[in-house]
Amino acid sequence: MFGTILKLLTLCALAHSINAHTLKQDPQRQQVAVTPEQKYLIVRGESSATSEEHLQFDDAATLLLTAFKTQQLEAGLDLEECSKPTHKATFSAIDYVILLSMLVVSLGIGIFYGFFETGGSSSDDFLLGSGMSLLPVTLSLTTSFITAIELLGNPSEMYFQGTQFVLIVIPMLLVIPVAIKVFYPIYFKMELTSCYEYLGIRFGKEIRILGAVLYVIQMCFYTAVAVLAPAIALSKATGLDTKIAVILIYVVCVFYSSMGGIKACVIADSFQAAVLAVSLVLIVLLGSFYSGNPVQVFQTAAERSRLEFFNFDPSPTTRHTVWSVVIGGFFYWTSLFCTNQASVQKCMSLKSLKLAKIALGFAIVGLVFVFLLNFYTGLMVFTHYADCDPLSVGRITASDQLLPYYVINTYDHVYTIAGIFVAGIFAASLGTVASALNSLSAVTCEDLLINGMNIKISPEKGATYAKWMSLGYGVGSFGLVFIVEHLGGVLQATLTLNGLIGGVTLGLFVLGIACKQANTKGAFYGGLLSLALVIFVGVVAQIANVETPALPTSVEHCDCHVNVTGIIDDLLSESLLPPADQGFTSWPIFRMSYMWFSMVGCLLTVFLGWLISVIIDAVQRRSVLRLTAKGIDNPAISEDVFKCDEPVIFTTMKPIEPTSGEGHINLAIRLDDEYSPK
Repeated sequence: MFGTILKLLTLCALAHSINAHTLKQDPQRQQVAVTPEQKYLIVRGESSATSEEHLQFDDAATLLLTAFKTQQLEAGLDLEECSKPTHKATFSAIDYVILLSMLVVSLGIGIFYGFFETGGSSSDDFLLGSGMSLLPVTLSLTTSFITAIELLGNPSEMYFQGTQFVLIVIPMLLVIPVAIKVFYPIYFKMELTSCYEYLGIRFGKEIRILGAVLYVIQMCFYTAVAVLAPAIALSKATGLDTKIAVILIYVVCVFYSSMGGIKACVIADSFQAAVLAVSLVLIVLLGSFYSGNPVQVFQTAAERSRLEFFNFDPSPTTRHTVWSVVIGGFFYWTSLFCTNQASVQKCMSLKSLKLAKIALGFAIVGLVFVFLLNFYTGLMVFTHYADCDPLSVGRITASDQLLPYYVINTYDHVYTIAGIFVAGIFAASLGTVASALNSLSAVTCEDLLINGMNIKISPEKGATYAKWMSLGYGVGSFGLVFIVEHLGGVLQATLTLNGLIGGVTLGLFVLGIACKQANTKGAFYGGLLSLALVIFVGVVAQIANVETPALPTSVEHCDCHVNVTGIIDDLLSESLLPPADQGFTSWPIFRMSYMWFSMVGCLLTVFLGWLISVIIDAVQRRSVLRLTAKGIDNPAISEDVFKCDEPVIFTTMKPIEPTSGEGHINLAIRLDDEYSPK
């Protein structure tokens, strides 16, 4: 009965949207074929196909779909179909020239620092730069934290989910005092090349190797995804071949990072930061003319329920709230700024702690500015497509294609803008990959080869080793791109893995700094156990794949023919029944927002590391007490050990001062050799 009512309501809704005259049979009207599958989408009865009810619904569905398709065909005779545009904006020759020019300049920087710049022959020069200047390091730090994934994902987040995620800039600012007061003073005092050296000094060799291995795994997969994801989005929206984009990024990055070292990475990042800034500013300025001024943008966003800043929902399963974005984001950004080798290495390339603090502060402020600009771009794009959503009508196939599609199509007649925009996206990818490759070579050289395998590497050969390691990691990461490309859902899983590993690594550092009772075994077993637990939760969460529904969009005033029948087909094809119980994957812990992963990994590592350390310390104390308990509990020790045949005689006399030539007094001589009682 319930199913029949739902079908009747569906048919009534369709009939209401069709003019009465379309229901009349007209021999001159163009007939549109209706497939059995389309009729079944409406006629979803449980009764037999030959029953009277089924036949009646089948006739009604045929009449309604035929009339509706005919009406849509007549209304759209002069319009192209939205999902099949006749004109597609493409990359022009001048756009390729702009993109290649940016890549050639980046290559030139690597050539200069690799072949013509004096110095750089030692590992310290190659990995630390031996005293870089403030401005390039600041720009390089900012570029390192701006990935192409975020440049394309942030506008999409504003467009489809609203502005709650804007609060992510608050934890960025909160990280500044933690970084300059807690972490970096320790690094500079110890004069570290790799930040994981601290773990080795605090806990021992095993923990240093653990931190280094976690970083290598994290960055190898992350760099592959950070290149592949934007390359796919650019390919779908601009027509730029995905493989060409990936190959160009890796060839340029591997060359200048392996030849020029940290100096080439920092200077190239500075140039790429300028390209990225020009790209973002141009998009916003042109958008103010083509899409609306700031007043119109925020007014449209408010009217369409896009402005949201104060969602205080306490549930950890809600994707973005004030709590998850600010608190969870604080742990995420702390792991990136304070315990990520790519950022620590650049700060350590400066001459002093004071300069490092200034560079880090300005880099974070610059990052906040870029993020806010990027968020505003998303609202601007929403204003432009407020009445014709390109995803709903089939112009794009994924949300991260939104910004490239907007730029390429809206500014199609604006000379060179497509090339500048894509060059900016490439600049973000170049900065991410180059910094990762150089930091991976530093971690491998210092933490795994020298410390882990006890391989003696002279400073003269250190730079050569580091260059080959950068080349090797670049080739390996390039290979991972084509593996990850065929795994589909692993893209998001890999990004989640990045946050999980970063949280565990941060937990090891916090454990060492804040917990005096923590020991090597506690840190090692606590870190491994925490890593296993959080990865299990993260992987199951990805398998469960709970998607947050997007905010409503509109196709009411599209300047093309909208295939509404296809939209209705999609809606009718969805199951009307509630989702079945999926077993333990439906537990709340596996529905937790991804913003909490870093915090959970950090706190779990600290707690388990402290607990295991306390337990191990208590067991060791008990063993020592049993060892010294007069041999009663330890049969290996005889009671004779604790017996003394002669009493110990003490004296208050000063020891005899040696004369010249007598040498030093042997304090191991018995006291009664110097003094005998009378």
